[in-house]
Amino acid sequence: MPSVIDDAALPSRSKLASIDKSQIDAKLPRLTPRKKAPPRQNLLPVPETPAFPPSPDLSSLCLHEPTRRILSPYDHELFRASPTYELILSFVFSLSEAAASKKISSITVEEAPDPIRQILSTLSSIENTIKQCPPADQGGSRFGNPAFRDFLDVVSAQSSPWHSAFGLTHQSAITEASTYLHNSFGNRTRIDYGSGHELNFIIWLLCLNRLSLLPPSTFPALALLVFPRYITLMRKIQSTYYLEPAGSHGVWGLDDYHFLPFLVGASQLLHHPYIRPLSIHNELVLEEEGDEYLYLSMVRETMASKSVKGLKWTQPMLDDVSGAKNWEKVEQGMRRMFVKEVLGKLPVMQHFLFGGLVPAAEGMSGEREAGVKPEAEESEGGEMAVEEGGVRHVHRDDAWGDCCGIKIPSTVAAHQEASKKGEEEGLRRIPFD
Repeated sequence: MPSVIDDAALPSRSKLASIDKSQIDAKLPRLTPRKKAPPRQNLLPVPETPAFPPSPDLSSLCLHEPTRRILSPYDHELFRASPTYELILSFVFSLSEAAASKKISSITVEEAPDPIRQILSTLSSIENTIKQCPPADQGGSRFGNPAFRDFLDVVSAQSSPWHSAFGLTHQSAITEASTYLHNSFGNRTRIDYGSGHELNFIIWLLCLNRLSLLPPSTFPALALLVFPRYITLMRKIQSTYYLEPAGSHGVWGLDDYHFLPFLVGASQLLHHPYIRPLSIHNELVLEEEGDEYLYLSMVRETMASKSVKGLKWTQPMLDDVSGAKNWEKVEQGMRRMFVKEVLGKLPVMQHFLFGGLVPAAEGMSGEREAGVKPEAEESEGGEMAVEEGGVRHVHRDDAWGDCCGIKIPSTVAAHQEASKKGEEEGLRRIPFD
């Protein structure tokens, strides 16, 4: 077959030899190796622990029953710029630091001071109250059990003698501290529980500190004895009365109910010789070490309550966090989350209560002036707007889980009901399969 290329059009060898190679190199694209993208930096600084202030002079305080004061975004901003915000941040982070690199068993009840043993005794008495108020038969319903209201009523009736056992004599101090304890177990009207109720328990401990009953020397015992005991009690209450998640982030968050155990638990695991963040996927590690470390205990409980195995399906955020380089990164991330997702969330903090020991900032709204019902009587949670015509619940379109207008059944209840029926765990078969 004849060539279609005209040989006369091709340059001669002598002409090719005369071409400067540098000219050819300049026209050819330079091949350079691709550089790896720099690691993504978290723009949020790691929150530091503010200095913890000494106990106040009680004679200068006006103690009273705590009420809600964050009723608008403006109130929330006043709170975040107030000394009370710094006080809460300092107390929570100080408790977390007190547990750093320590097992739960590193402190025993026998060596704990008297106030710690009294708190543990109070929590045991509250657990015994569950037996006095058995759950009502709901016919397989997975929503909140109304017997929970009876449980809270009994706890409320016993609160005064419990606080008197601490040596408190002023009724105003007992009333203020008791309010936080009552609200530590869930909402009586909605029969739900969330990170705001968990925070109430921490504020109850803070009130006892402000009343000079829990000095900083007791912080390790609070973090490693009292707080794990409270979480164990709450797991029993949740499984008994089917408490609904309050504004649940459960599917895409850390846990359906709790947050602070992950902060304290990450602090416990700092500098651990062999447990890494990725170890939460190892069931043997969870089984052997879960009783010693809050973080592992929470993961173990979360996995046990889900019918589908695998954190990437049930708790994607926990799965993502497990990819962190070390526990220091995890602990720093939990600090950021507490500031942003708990104290920084208006739907959470609108249920926060202020009294004399944990005072509101000057200029914040009041329930009576705004015509707002007390927290215990509020039928809807989530964000609300105070208007001239009254209070309006805000239904959020951007984050369904932040709005309490939709009742969310408990996964713990689903697990309990399935166990009663003898159903096996696992993926449910599609009906037409």
